[in-house]
Amino acid sequence: MISLNHFQKNYKDFALDVSLEIPAGRVTGLLGRNGAGKSTTIKAVLGLIKADGGVAEVFGKNPREFVPKDKEAIGAALSYSGLNEQLKVSHIIDILRQMYPRFDEASFRSLCEAQKLPLNKAVSTFSTGMKAKLRVLMAITHEAKLLVLDEPTAGLDVVARTEILDLLREYLAKDPERSVLISSHISSDLEGFCDDIYLIDDGKIVLHEDTDTILGQYGVLRVSAADYEKLEKQYILGSRKESFGYACLTTEKQFFLDNYPNLVIENGSLDSVIIIMLGGE
Repeated sequence: MISLNHFQKNYKDFALDVSLEIPAGRVTGLLGRNGAGKSTTIKAVLGLIKADGGVAEVFGKNPREFVPKDKEAIGAALSYSGLNEQLKVSHIIDILRQMYPRFDEASFRSLCEAQKLPLNKAVSTFSTGMKAKLRVLMAITHEAKLLVLDEPTAGLDVVARTEILDLLREYLAKDPERSVLISSHISSDLEGFCDDIYLIDDGKIVLHEDTDTILGQYGVLRVSAADYEKLEKQYILGSRKESFGYACLTTEKQFFLDNYPNLVIENGSLDSVIIIMLGGE
């Protein structure tokens, strides 16, 4: 569904150069710190920026050349939607009806009611969580094949984040061919939701891995400075200096269990990957 091949975008103080592939039926997370390039990548997928190099394709076409029928196949929820917040949800329904022939008004109204989003109040009166839910509902109620979501849970408490992820799970359950690209800097939101993860830093992809592989095969070694010097580094993906010595990321837990029986080895997590890969050596 999505293919970026060294898509490049250059700004005065930032350069993006990313490659990624998202097939049908895949839920892919884009993780990284604020300013790493997540939103710029999302804009590339949606055709909102022009490439300075490389190629972007969605459904086999340059998204900047999409016709209205192509755009109907995508549901987007951006961290800043550009929506006029003086509008009421009832006004937004009128807009969605005109934009999307397959807009399911009955479902949209039902979901708004279930999420306690009043139809006759201006969006400006909504809480941050209510606005986030509205953006997601606007993206999922016209039978889009692909959802592209930029930080949909940013700034929300754990209850609101869980509710939004549940909405997305319900959307995916209706069609196994639907795909999602979701960016976040909150790893816990993606750990139980995404099939695979791209980790981006300073405009470049530094890691791509299936989520199950990270959780099942990755490990973190906790070693003293002296023991760190003795480790076979070819099996170390990254390391981070800490007060006790070093935390080291590896995909070869069994090798270290067999050859360094006194080492402390913890199971990997998205948090540990981020901390070591982005904050280590």
